Amino acid sequence: MDEASARGGERAAVDDIVEQLENEILSGALGPGERLSEQTLSARFGVSRGPLREAVRTLEGRRLLERTPFAGVRVVNPSLADLEHLLTVREALEGTACRLAAENMSLIETRRLRACLGDYERRIETEGLGSVFRRGSRDNDFHVQIVQGSHNPWLHALLCRDLYSILRVVRLRSVGLGSRAQRAAEEHLAILQAIERRDPDAAEQLMRRHIRVGRENLLRLQAAEAAT
Repeated sequence: MDEASARGGERAAVDDIVEQLENEILSGALGPGERLSEQTLSARFGVSRGPLREAVRTLEGRRLLERTPFAGVRVVNPSLADLEHLLTVREALEGTACRLAAENMSLIETRRLRACLGDYERRIETEGLGSVFRRGSRDNDFHVQIVQGSHNPWLHALLCRDLYSILRVVRLRSVGLGSRAQRAAEEHLAILQAIERRDPDAAEQLMRRHIRVGRENLLRLQAAEAAT
């Protein structure tokens, strides 16, 4: 095997490790704060420490793993203070994204957004509020589509590449989010309607309120769970 082929094989191994670990973190198979052993992972993936450490650095860059002195590498587990900061940033960024979406989304994009919301509501009926809301994939799709509809690549990078993944990890450690699902669905519909009627002021205001109420609910749940 020549040098280029060897590098290509190592790159493929790194990408495979990143994909598998990211899926396990976002699904909850690896829980918030869970420690990862280099030795165990090297044996599991059949790779040397080099590719493994590169994969870990990639996930650190995505803020899904964190390295702490004397503790090694762990799945990210934001504190209440960190979470409040993240959600404050989310409110500002998504409010702006929603304003831009109301201005920039095409008819095809708004129809796709409505279909996404309809799918979310059907899944609530078949799977139950708690299951759908806690997993959050369709909820995230609704928000992701709005960010994409802003047609602003910087907003997309900041929200979709980093912030949403961290918040999904946090959501997996909260058990009381189902009570919020029905209200969130109603808020989504109001946001969609504001986008459809091309009302950027209302779209931004509704999105900010939606994120703010969700933030207060999530912080309350996290504080209660931390106290138990």
